[in-house]
Amino acid sequence: MNSASMSQGRARRRNLLSGVLVGIGIAAFLDEVVFHQLLQWHHFYDKSTTAAGLFSDGLFHAFGWFAVVAGLFLFADLRRYRSLIPVRWTGAVLLGTGAFQLYDGIIQHKVLTLHQIRYGVELLPYDLVWNVAAVLLLVAGALLVFRTRASVPASQRA
Repeated sequence: MNSASMSQGRARRRNLLSGVLVGIGIAAFLDEVVFHQLLQWHHFYDKSTTAAGLFSDGLFHAFGWFAVVAGLFLFADLRRYRSLIPVRWTGAVLLGTGAFQLYDGIIQHKVLTLHQIRYGVELLPYDLVWNVAAVLLLVAGALLVFRTRASVPASQRA
């Protein structure tokens, strides 16, 4: 494939996919490092032994890095074919980060009850901050992606 063969639509979709994957990975990484390791507020799965919780944390950490690596491979491909749309990609990173955080806050914390943000405290303030931050990331990302809906890579500009 040469730079001219990547259609504008395909370039826009690949920017979106790459950014979302990196955003998901960043959110997973920050969650794992800050809340699981540094603060030690919870494990990915808290309904069993500490060993099971630590094992689940390892799987969660691996998932996050797989998402980042896959997103960066796509990013490198976009750069190689001069198809990167930086604002769109950044918006997609915000979308991925916000989507993961909202999924974590609603599905994992409340629906599946895999873990809570923290134990032994009133959860409502934590839940509100967690989910409102997720929505703000989603809105910011959606605005950037929407703004670039017709953008074309620099290599395809006349």
